[in-house]
Amino acid sequence: MDAALVRAEQVAREDLVMFVNACFSCTGQREFYNDARGQAVSIDFLHAYILGNYRRLYARTLAAGINHFNQAQIILNLLASGKQTPAGDRHEEGALIAAALRALPPQRAFRVLELLRERRINNRRARAIAQEYLEGRPDLGFDAVKYRAKVRAAVAHGHLKLAGELNPFLFHGWRKRVYTTPLLEKFRQAHYDQAAVFELPFTIAEGLAHKHGIPRDVFLERIEPRLTAAERLRLQGAAAREDGAIAIDLGRAPLTKLTLYVLSLKPEVRRERHAELHTALEQAAARTLRRASVPLGRVAAVLDNSYSASGSTEKRRRPLAVALAAHYLLSASAREYRAFWTNPVEQPLLTAARGQTDLTTPLLDALDWMPDLVVVVSDGYDNDPPNAVAEVTRIFRTKLDPARRTTLVHANPVFASELYAPRSIGALVPTVGVRDAEDLPTVLGFARFAEGTAPLSELEDYLAARVRRLLERGQRNREPAEPQATPGEPLDEEEA
Repeated sequence: MDAALVRAEQVAREDLVMFVNACFSCTGQREFYNDARGQAVSIDFLHAYILGNYRRLYARTLAAGINHFNQAQIILNLLASGKQTPAGDRHEEGALIAAALRALPPQRAFRVLELLRERRINNRRARAIAQEYLEGRPDLGFDAVKYRAKVRAAVAHGHLKLAGELNPFLFHGWRKRVYTTPLLEKFRQAHYDQAAVFELPFTIAEGLAHKHGIPRDVFLERIEPRLTAAERLRLQGAAAREDGAIAIDLGRAPLTKLTLYVLSLKPEVRRERHAELHTALEQAAARTLRRASVPLGRVAAVLDNSYSASGSTEKRRRPLAVALAAHYLLSASAREYRAFWTNPVEQPLLTAARGQTDLTTPLLDALDWMPDLVVVVSDGYDNDPPNAVAEVTRIFRTKLDPARRTTLVHANPVFASELYAPRSIGALVPTVGVRDAEDLPTVLGFARFAEGTAPLSELEDYLAARVRRLLERGQRNREPAEPQATPGEPLDEEEA
């Protein structure tokens, strides 16, 4: 093969691996070492670069398991530049956009539709995507109340028609009429009747409770039956009740959100409730593995609980929560398992972010145990001593284990804006970005591309296979509603 072609394929593979890694970890928010502005500039540049040079693979990244923030960015960028879509890719690209939008949490999906108006994206495909999404919602009346401004923006921008009383509710002076739809009528009544407030979604009821002057403790007590699991976790510790807490169903919370909740508790509370919390985390890990099983052999985890794992004001304790969640997930999936913390702890549940980052010592201990797989969960800022772990991994790979009997993978929950990628711990260890520990099954499969040994064709095949699975899953879950135009059909020439 021509050397120039080989080099071009290598550059393409490196570009795509860097982009996918960034899309796993970056959320545009402040990190311990980087501010939000730097994060936003870096990720926006990567999106523009990959979209301009590898449009088909850029769209297929929607199926790669990346985080919601970057899925939303890709959807918006594809809809804004539909005229540039090659004719042969239009159907797949439209189907991917529609499937990815349906899979987003509703608040994020409605924010995407709202941003279409802010960015003045109003071509035929964008309108069809918005119409299909709204028609496919299981309870659009509930959405119209809970996300009223966003739904109104999407409908107005796309000149869409909604069934029943929704258009009058959104646009025609909802205070001036009585509604037959119960929830819409309760929303109207709640502006005048305190009792109706407690029959609304929490996020809407909260503002109306403030308007009526309902005491916070009374409001939380009466609205509690309507709280979702995520809302219960967010409110934990903020409810002013006699027991100081909102009741939480630990058996339903996602693994990483559950670890964030656990780490928010005081050490003495964690110690008192150790058995309960430990069991809940084990069950959450088991639920995660039922959705994405990754049976592993002898596994060692090197887990970073140094001070930088405390995160930032926008992502409090997230790096530490990912490390703790990874501990439970790997323990549940491995035949044999051992954890090695940068600052050893009596019990993993009692861990706290403190001290310098010494990855070398726990890594040496882990390698001495001779595992099949070593997973390092760290932000990569090794500073005690600086960059020692890179030298250790180099010697291990080149001198002690050139046959690669032990697999090394670095999972990094932090995006380094100055590098346009999660920071690595050495040139010979593949680094993959993560946002939640639930990403681990996906990123462990992606690690071979980050290592640089797999060719571009294998990466393309990997993304194509994930696209097929996403579209098949979306087709099974799709409501039998027809949009005004097929999302994948060619755009009019005059439409951007």
